[in-house]
Amino acid sequence: MKKVLYLHGFASSPAGRKVSALKARLEPRGFEIVAPDLNIPSFRRLDFDAIVRLSLFEAKRHEPSAIVGSSLGALGALEVSARGATAPLLLIAPAVGFGKRWIERLAPGDPVLFFHHAEGMELPIHRRFFEQLAALDSDVRPPAAPVTVVMGTNDESVPLETVRGVWRRWEQSGELAAGSRFVEIRGGDHGLVEHADTIARELVRLASDVIPA
Repeated sequence: MKKVLYLHGFASSPAGRKVSALKARLEPRGFEIVAPDLNIPSFRRLDFDAIVRLSLFEAKRHEPSAIVGSSLGALGALEVSARGATAPLLLIAPAVGFGKRWIERLAPGDPVLFFHHAEGMELPIHRRFFEQLAALDSDVRPPAAPVTVVMGTNDESVPLETVRGVWRRWEQSGELAAGSRFVEIRGGDHGLVEHADTIARELVRLASDVIPA
């Protein structure tokens, strides 16, 4: 059985709709999806450094065939790759520029309120988390491992052009690993739950022993 490490997004959980949809499609095909809870030490005191440490621990423990990062989880996946994880990456609607965009829009005060999709209610979170994200440079260079980016053209949370810009910079660097690709889903939103079949297909491709160029 091949293992896949799944890093969920901001204000989500290991029981999110997308990871559940992927499990339903991939577990019968011999894949085990490991999805740690990244709301650590708590949503209120969310710490990106702690998220990366836990993700790296899980990557070393399970030696996955692929690492999936959804939205904020994609930033974690890039950091884990930069710190030595060798598995290929599948980045779903990667939240590049997330910190810089949000810190400019945050309501005054500390903590601030955000809707937590797993809890179904608004929860407080400290400003420091967004300051951590604003300082990230995870997307400056492409990961050493093969990477597939999946983006919806109607993403309401992460600007498509921002992600395209990062991909173009990676291409121009000449450092993208063989087999890397950018997959655009026409009409897809940020969640892409309705396109789980496409995501599953790309994940199977990445987790194959030989990735076609």
